[in-house]
Amino acid sequence: MEELCYYEVLRVSKDSSVTEIKKAYRKLAIKYHPDKNPGNKEAEDKFKVINEAYAVLSDEEKRSVYDMYGKDALNGGASNQGFGNMDDIMDVFNSMFGDAFGFGSNSQSRGSSMPYPLDIEIETTLEFNEAVFGCEKELDITYKEPCSDCNGSGAKNGAFATCDYCKGHGQVMMRQGFMTFAQECPKCNGKGKSAKEICSTCSGVGGVNKEETITVTIPAGVNSGNRLRVPTKGNIPNSGHRGDLYIHFEIEDDEHFVRDGDDIYIEVPVFFTQILLQEEIKVPSLEGELTIKLTSKTRDKEHFIFKNSGVPNVNRPSIKGRFIAQVKVVYPKKLDTLQKDLVTRLQDSFGIESKPQKNIFENTFSRIKKWVKSK
Repeated sequence: MEELCYYEVLRVSKDSSVTEIKKAYRKLAIKYHPDKNPGNKEAEDKFKVINEAYAVLSDEEKRSVYDMYGKDALNGGASNQGFGNMDDIMDVFNSMFGDAFGFGSNSQSRGSSMPYPLDIEIETTLEFNEAVFGCEKELDITYKEPCSDCNGSGAKNGAFATCDYCKGHGQVMMRQGFMTFAQECPKCNGKGKSAKEICSTCSGVGGVNKEETITVTIPAGVNSGNRLRVPTKGNIPNSGHRGDLYIHFEIEDDEHFVRDGDDIYIEVPVFFTQILLQEEIKVPSLEGELTIKLTSKTRDKEHFIFKNSGVPNVNRPSIKGRFIAQVKVVYPKKLDTLQKDLVTRLQDSFGIESKPQKNIFENTFSRIKKWVKSK
């Protein structure tokens, strides 16, 4: 069997940054998360491989070893790192992202009497300004309510039988090398029982889909990777105590502004003559117009920093990041005859100051001539 390439698993290139790898992992992990694919063995296997790949590529040392020597060089093989156990994988998943994905915990979704989790998670994309300033957003969501034909059990007429795979224990023992682990039964999802016959109305899910349009207030300062909890907008169980909705955000880029956390950068093109003339330049910011004063010492990529003029911190709105204007010095691509004459006259007007290399290297040229003659 051909060995999977971790970069191909996460759909990233070998020169991808850790941030790009994490972003790719987040999207794939959400797509194949067991709570979004109940009973789907193929999705569960993909989720395991995705986590295995991320655990290696997000670690600088492991990634270096993998790039040089391959999978087998990682502690006797990455397959021996404990990724066969779904509980271990979920521990890794939660330790990396906490509850940022908004999925209910495994114990909640699998240990409850409901065959589907209470909490649901969706992704939504915000425009740059919507994220920076906050907004109200209408979202179409799909949630589940208990199937009336099987009373939310997923089994026709609510009839269950003891699981023949785990014999009602809810766990099976798995051997890995010389270690033995207890693993949740993959057939009954740890319940110890399975439906005698799947409910045809809900296809064994236990719930039927319902549509709803809700209005959500998005706070100023949200960023890609943040999540927002909306109480009582999740799935509905038999008890009637509705779960929560978790919204995961992706933020669109802006044409001119670049965001880094709560800081905002803007590149300001400046013609070289503006520096010589020490002009004042107006630049757009999140708060309107700002002024930067050029000096004869202004250099390419120099930063002009305006404190407390960036994005409000989503957790502490009274605190804002910085607004940073980065200078980009622009030179003419070519000169016509008149321009060349003007530049020559300008250079000549500075006298010896206009050719600093002449004095610096004059001695060096003389020394090199002596070295050549002495050979």
